[in-house]
Amino acid sequence: MTTDTSAEITDPSLAREAEPLVQRLVEDRAASKLAASDPTLWGPEAESEASVRLAWTTLHETSRGLLAEIDALRAELHDEGLSRVVLAGMGGSSLAPEVITATAGTQLVVLDTTDPGQVADALEGELDRTVVVVSSKSGTTVETDSHRRIFEQAFTEKGIDPARRMIVVTDPGSPLQELGEQAGYRRVFTADPNVGGRYSALSAFGLVPAGLAGADIAALLDDAAAAFPDLRSDDPANPAVRLAAALAAAHDNGAEKVVLADSGSGIVGFGDWVEQLIAESTGKSGLGLLPVPVENVEAPGFATAGQDATPVAIGPADGTASVSTHGPLGGLMLLWEFATALAGRLIGINPFDQPDVEAAKRAARGLLDGPAGGPAATPLTVDGAVEIHPNGEWLSAGVGTVAEALRALVNAAPRNGYLAVQAYLDRLDDASISVLRPELARRSGLQTTFGWGPRFLHSTGQYHKGGHQNGVFLQITGDPGSDMEVPGQPYTLGALQRAQALGDGQVLAQQHRPVLRLHLTDRAAGLVELVKAVQDLRAAG
Repeated sequence: MTTDTSAEITDPSLAREAEPLVQRLVEDRAASKLAASDPTLWGPEAESEASVRLAWTTLHETSRGLLAEIDALRAELHDEGLSRVVLAGMGGSSLAPEVITATAGTQLVVLDTTDPGQVADALEGELDRTVVVVSSKSGTTVETDSHRRIFEQAFTEKGIDPARRMIVVTDPGSPLQELGEQAGYRRVFTADPNVGGRYSALSAFGLVPAGLAGADIAALLDDAAAAFPDLRSDDPANPAVRLAAALAAAHDNGAEKVVLADSGSGIVGFGDWVEQLIAESTGKSGLGLLPVPVENVEAPGFATAGQDATPVAIGPADGTASVSTHGPLGGLMLLWEFATALAGRLIGINPFDQPDVEAAKRAARGLLDGPAGGPAATPLTVDGAVEIHPNGEWLSAGVGTVAEALRALVNAAPRNGYLAVQAYLDRLDDASISVLRPELARRSGLQTTFGWGPRFLHSTGQYHKGGHQNGVFLQITGDPGSDMEVPGQPYTLGALQRAQALGDGQVLAQQHRPVLRLHLTDRAAGLVELVKAVQDLRAAG
């Protein structure tokens, strides 16, 4: 092996279990076939989808032509004093640019929310020097379209030509391409349509916003190119083959959760990016790997991972990890993409479809089409500034406090289940709520994930509905301080956010999963009460 991009199985027992799967991938020449875009690797049922989803394997070469275009546009923008880049995108369109720019230390304002307060904060930036990258593969993403409408109106109200401030990244032939060209947007980039969203980090979706924000995207491609010869090799030392075999062997032995912690990689937020890649690629047909990004290698759920989870260090090998992956960002992205696709072959799923994502979108749309003002709900009971809304019939009517409801939710989890915390709030102003993840993990004894809504709907939302059905779900919603109209649409951002939470909860409940929604009628007071209720739970064990 010739590069700094590596994967090491540090748990001897897991290494022994993975070895037969390593040999199977080597004998099948799976890595070289994947690099050559062979769509037959995942069986006849997946072949049609895979045949139009494999161009990502050579993006480190095919994206080179974008570099000069992006550099020229960035120089042009800076000559006009436009140095603030706002990215309107969801899922694969936002997570890769965010980790690229955060790691590079360059500023990118990422809008992957329907929270009115967070969008208002983005609008309160310096519009005079702002450009907006509107990024959507389908060109119909409701959140992204809402952001576009809101910014266009804001520019117009300030006497700024919105078309000169709008840059589009989309697939060829999408409604967004047509709109951008008809409206005369400053630039419309079309990406390779044979790349799925979660595998698009090294395409225009990752490179355009990151490059305009000042990240060294040429180095990113260079690092991926350096890793590629090893990743396509049918050598048993291939790091992607070894990582895929380890994950699949663990899955087959009941460790379907992958706990991800940084161990000094120097990369910021990699767990959030790889979470989407793994969950949406593998979580289907009642199978798959649930990624659990945690705060550090000492966090609850990592060092204390039980038999249902595999701790993976992102960075140098850590003594508590079973697996570690190491390398520069471009190399690591390509490593995990290869490994995820190969793990899909071993587990027996199609890693390129997302059959359960649309269900929550349909439910949200149905609720938005209901009474004016969006969906409403009557709480089971109210505890201070927190309304308690169970979805389904799993919670006793006698529950009167938030702490009691939380304990009931934890008790509803099956053995080796997991708890998913889903916060439909402002991930900047309400960031303190993320403390709930380690606290709940410590006190419940369950592997616990934390996701900001609605962005997780474009990633782990697939796993929640299609993966192992052993999760319980804590939704946290809150009254916005003030709402925001979506120009040209019959709903507000607040109504859309509420519909997304209720719609997803509705779909999960239909699959007989326990869902508890805690609605904060006063966000600040409700957050304090919620944290106290979690602390009042008896520690697990």
